[in-house]
Amino acid sequence: MSQKPDTPLLSIEMVGAVAKITLCRAAKRNALSDDLVRELQVCFESLPETARAAVLLGDGPAFCAGLDLSEVRKNNTTEAVFHSRMWHAAFERISFGRVPVIALLHGAVVGGGLELASACHVRVAESSAFYALPEGSRGLFVGGGGSVRIARLIGVSRMTDMMLTGRVLDAREGQDAGISHYLVEPGKGIDKAMELAGKIAGNAPMTNFGVMHVLPRIADQSIQDGLMTESLMASVAASDPDTQLRLAAFLDAKTNKVRQAG
Repeated sequence: MSQKPDTPLLSIEMVGAVAKITLCRAAKRNALSDDLVRELQVCFESLPETARAAVLLGDGPAFCAGLDLSEVRKNNTTEAVFHSRMWHAAFERISFGRVPVIALLHGAVVGGGLELASACHVRVAESSAFYALPEGSRGLFVGGGGSVRIARLIGVSRMTDMMLTGRVLDAREGQDAGISHYLVEPGKGIDKAMELAGKIAGNAPMTNFGVMHVLPRIADQSIQDGLMTESLMASVAASDPDTQLRLAAFLDAKTNKVRQAG
């Protein structure tokens, strides 16, 4: 049984309505140990009630260098399956959690680190970021949801190339491939991520919920099923009390502007 580490693996700071969550294994380039993965799950299951968005970043020179290989060296087949499913459960709490999550990427975003990034909703990359899936050269296969999430971001063909050949994408190639949404200079990422998180935190919670939980599921449905699901979600969002207040304020402001112009 693993013991509680002497130093925290995660730090959580509230900045207004934004939870700033930092991976704190800088000496290991934030490699994902079992303890860290479990802490991520607990963290996203128990965010403060005041949180409306989150920014996930890594301390030190890398966002996340992937799986801590020392923890899987002796796994048998059964243990490996449960290990993968444990990662799935933790990353589900990010992608289908309570608040939208922005990943701030710099340095190594490799293997499990790329899987973690792909579980987030928006990705801001600094120009130091680079991406790789080295599992093939180590006799491994992605196990943290990458075959689903990364393949949807960049396509099966490009992911196949990365896994078979060990190809490394730099920050610009990753941006062009669809990994990141925003590309900024070194040191500028936190300001951009917090700016975006602040905007997202100001959205109607039900709209954010629909984008996080319903939009990905619509993508898995047939066209007709997707259209029906869209109608249901649109109805729920439009009738939400928060939305009604926002619409009333918008219309009142628009009416006042017209009167003033007249």
